Amino acid sequence: MFPQRLPYAATLEYAGLCIQARQVGGDYYDFLSLGRDRLGIVIGDIAGKGMPAALLMANLQANLRSQCATALDAPERFLSSVNQLFRESTPDSAYATLLYVEYDDRTQRLRYANCGHLHGLLLRVDGSLDRLHTTATVLGFFDEWQCAIDEHALHAGDLLVLYTDGVTESFNASGDEFGEDRLLEGLRRRRDLPAGSLLDSIVDEIRRFSPHEQYDDITMIVARCRTAL
Repeated sequence: MFPQRLPYAATLEYAGLCIQARQVGGDYYDFLSLGRDRLGIVIGDIAGKGMPAALLMANLQANLRSQCATALDAPERFLSSVNQLFRESTPDSAYATLLYVEYDDRTQRLRYANCGHLHGLLLRVDGSLDRLHTTATVLGFFDEWQCAIDEHALHAGDLLVLYTDGVTESFNASGDEFGEDRLLEGLRRRRDLPAGSLLDSIVDEIRRFSPHEQYDDITMIVARCRTAL
């Protein structure tokens, strides 16, 4: 269910990874070709685990892909339609967090909506940190649903990181969580690695920190802005 091909972007190097806690899980990530040099980057987390969560994830993916033709001109309407379709086709108790990012390959700007998901991290080339804060409630819970769109400019060397709670809530034998601080420290140490290598290295660190049985899906996306090839 995860993307097998990465849409081309001249000014963005990116990769995604999901390691499921069971044979199937409820985490979701995707890369959508939106046309006009725009790329959609999506990460989400379905409430629940196992096969029920995986079926809901497949439903959400289908809704996103079927509606994404409207995303470019009206992202708020696009996400509102996804919410409505997801709510109409799932049980009342079903919901999902979602972080949707649209990247413009020509202007190196991103627009995003954070629907109850963990804050995205934007590590600037100068060492500062911006966050992609919540702009809407979760998907699938409310008939009356609205979202706001926020925007950031990117510069060569800036690193965008999206992740689910299986990353930061992995815990060690003492019950300590891996946490955002360890994640940020690891990202800063490795920020010059290629995107795929950076993901693998972070996951290796999480597994060394938390070597016991994995209890939640671990899903991450990293994207580095670069000068055009």
